[in-house]
Amino acid sequence: MATRSKRYSAAHAKVDRDRRYPVPEAVALVKSLASAKFDETVEVHLRLGVDPRKGDQQVRGSVVLPHGLGGRARIVLVFAEGDKAKEAEEAGADFVGGTELVEKIQGGWTEFDVAIAVPAMMRHVGKLGRVLGPQGKMPSPKAGTVSNDVADAVQAYKAGKVEYRVDSGSNVHAPVGKASFDQDKLEENVLAFVDAVRAAKPVSSKGTYMQRVSIASTMGPGLRLDIQ
Repeated sequence: MATRSKRYSAAHAKVDRDRRYPVPEAVALVKSLASAKFDETVEVHLRLGVDPRKGDQQVRGSVVLPHGLGGRARIVLVFAEGDKAKEAEEAGADFVGGTELVEKIQGGWTEFDVAIAVPAMMRHVGKLGRVLGPQGKMPSPKAGTVSNDVADAVQAYKAGKVEYRVDSGSNVHAPVGKASFDQDKLEENVLAFVDAVRAAKPVSSKGTYMQRVSIASTMGPGLRLDIQ
């Protein structure tokens, strides 16, 4: 049986596993329990009442968090050529290119966080599904990463736009900031993300949509949220 550290045990002792915490109280407690030597990421986890095996119950989208994600800036790659490539570069994209970038990624290079593509490039980018799909980096219209408005897309992801997608277990996970964020900013980020997932409820989903919502820092215990 695995043994728990004193820090881990002390943190868990402060959490009522059966209680649903109001968001302000939960955020304050998560911040107080983030005792690692680095600035821990705060994540929101949702269990949804959908069947991801059904095409009409997929939950996927993106949201620009009011106060970004904190930490290092995300590395954004854009598949574009000509004027669109120039727009992407001026907007702050880290890598911009066409078929040469597709070939480089096919060779195993994936040192970027977000991939954006103009629609005209998707006939080439489509070849990368097996490489980028499992990493969650494949450009998608639903996530806003296939767009002719590349400048806005680049700026949004640089500012803290977060993608989310339900997994095979009907769960959604996403970062919403850092433990060092001010209390009110972290609260606003949490609520913005929860509201975005709530708004993405499939019409065919019946019963309770948001079955469980929790928040936790990288090394801290999870707290169930009262999001009514």
